Amino acid sequence: RGRTVWGETLRQDVLERAGIQNADGLAAVTNSDTLNAAVAHAARKIYQVPVVVCRNYDPRLRGMLEAFGLQIVSSTAWGAQRTEELLTSVSSRAVFSAGNGEVEIYELVIPESWAGRAWNDLCAGNAETLPVALTRAGRAILPAADTKLKRGDMLNVSATFDGIKSLRERLGFGTEA
Repeated sequence: RGRTVWGETLRQDVLERAGIQNADGLAAVTNSDTLNAAVAHAARKIYQVPVVVCRNYDPRLRGMLEAFGLQIVSSTAWGAQRTEELLTSVSSRAVFSAGNGEVEIYELVIPESWAGRAWNDLCAGNAETLPVALTRAGRAILPAADTKLKRGDMLNVSATFDGIKSLRERLGFGTEA
């Protein structure tokens, strides 16, 4: 989806060769925050590109990008936030909400007490919980019913409020979702 064009990023002929005049969106993702800001600003102000996203590398320059009113993706900020979540996380948290929140996808960290037990043991009798993915050492899989859990596994489940409440109780996390 989309097109990649090589060339001097700020040159008008390169931008036009890439089709910026008719673009529905532009992602400014070079390794230079100032260059990303200039390209993104030109896309919005000169070419009226409706959706412009700008990558941010240096957290110290984020304010400059925000001053342009750009949509920003900052892998550095996201990575720091995600690291903090993993280090200080509660036992489970909602990562996606569907509809009006009737069903959510939760992320749970498997405790030592469940190491060696199968996924189907965890969800037995809980029709309001479905596995989405299991991440172990950074590699995600779709868990089979007999997949053995390990301490520290990150389990994503789709569940209703009652479903996650029951699952949290089984894991020994208490009832607060």
